[in-house]
Amino acid sequence: MIHVQDLQKYYTVGTNTIKALDGVSLDIDDGEYVTVVGTSGSGKSTLMNILGCLDTPSSGSYLLDGEDVAALSDNTLSDIRSVKIGFIFQSFNLIQGLTALENVELPLLYRKVPKKQRSEIAMRALDSVRLSDRALHRPTELSGGQQQRVAIARAIAADPAMILADEPCGNLDSRSGAEVLDILSELSRKGKTVVMITHNEDTARKAQRLVRISDGKILQ
Repeated sequence: MIHVQDLQKYYTVGTNTIKALDGVSLDIDDGEYVTVVGTSGSGKSTLMNILGCLDTPSSGSYLLDGEDVAALSDNTLSDIRSVKIGFIFQSFNLIQGLTALENVELPLLYRKVPKKQRSEIAMRALDSVRLSDRALHRPTELSGGQQQRVAIARAIAADPAMILADEPCGNLDSRSGAEVLDILSELSRKGKTVVMITHNEDTARKAQRLVRISDGKILQ
């Protein structure tokens, strides 16, 4: 699914050049569950942004499902993000004025799925994270763990091949975090490629494989 070779990423801040990634090479198989673990400033979020086609490397190559990402147009990259990748963020990123069901429907709306079919797919996604009974609740009426489960339902509603989760348990208590990790493991068992970014060692060990990154380099 993912083939990364000698990725370099530089940022220029004033007269200084910051090296966020320094020669990262990584392969992730279709259906594999991998955690990238590192402290703040290690380069893990930069790597995730590149894997999610939200940013581009300064040099090196990234093949996603056999396609060279650098050769793709912005429109094609946008299509890949909406079809092939589901994103889960630490801050949930739910729209407060919409119900849980409407939040989950959003990626399907962008794909122009008809409304009746959209609602059915969104309800199935909510049911898969055990939240169908909260479909008409708004985010402010849900706990943090429930909001993150809505975010997971939104990420999987369009049936993407890959899930990218950035600190998915970062704002949750231990019980809610465990529920989220159980759902990610279940998605992996169903054949989804899951890549999770975290600084938490205990969270990282829930995956099949752990990749340790520091100062923009893969150490382990």
